[in-house]
Amino acid sequence: MMPIRVAGAVVEPVSVPELRGYLRLDPDDATEDDLLAGLIAAARSEVEAETRRILVPGTWRMVLDRLPADGRVPVPLSPLVALVRAGFSAADGGITEFAAGSASLAADRIEAPGLLFAAIPDAAGRAVLVDLVAGYGGDGPPIPPPLRLAVLRRAAARYEHRGDDAFSDGADLASATAPFRRLRL
Repeated sequence: MMPIRVAGAVVEPVSVPELRGYLRLDPDDATEDDLLAGLIAAARSEVEAETRRILVPGTWRMVLDRLPADGRVPVPLSPLVALVRAGFSAADGGITEFAAGSASLAADRIEAPGLLFAAIPDAAGRAVLVDLVAGYGGDGPPIPPPLRLAVLRRAAARYEHRGDDAFSDGADLASATAPFRRLRL
């Protein structure tokens, strides 16, 4: 049940001009913009892995081989924003959608994101497909300032220490993101 990103343009939580300003680089010199954009994407990815939260909005698909008896399915995407659709896989590759109200998001969409299923017919060997919108920004909650700052600081540290093999600022990343880390039990 690994979610797969199926749609959504990635708009980074920190822009290249913001990082250039943070680094006190010449605002008119765009020669390193590709490098800065790559550092921002890498820093965002590291913060997402550290916190187990999605920092950019997008649509995700999950495929379930069966539904649990209690109807609750934990979702490894936080924050959850919306349930786009849920249904059985159809022979033509589409989705035979469930009736309205058969699937819904759990109450806590950030700390304990999940799906609730009620009155679903037997799957009879068909997979359950679920499309969800998740992530900060867009229609979701705004990205918390400490997480945005963690991306900015991580990208800046990578820029300042580019080429240094022994560089590691994992302690800084861990301390900045610790209040937002979702723990797995």
